[in-house]
Amino acid sequence: MRIDKFLKVSRLIKRRTVAAEACEAGRVQVNGNVVKPSAKVKVGDVIEIAFGDRIVKAEVLALKETTKKDEAAELYKVL
Repeated sequence: MRIDKFLKVSRLIKRRTVAAEACEAGRVQVNGNVVKPSAKVKVGDVIEIAFGDRIVKAEVLALKETTKKDEAAELYKVL
């Protein structure tokens, strides 16, 4: 699954376009590497997102094409 889509489906970032912009700006890392929006993400990967001066670190637990709002948190674990 693409990183921009995962960020949107998991609701770590609300919109896919905003997720893509964050990737383009170099604020998203997967396993320590800065990635483009098209980068593939798999179960077990560690994602770091820089929100201003705050960094959110999460591990991918599952991949789904769509989720309900209350099930979105089951796709990742905050580290």
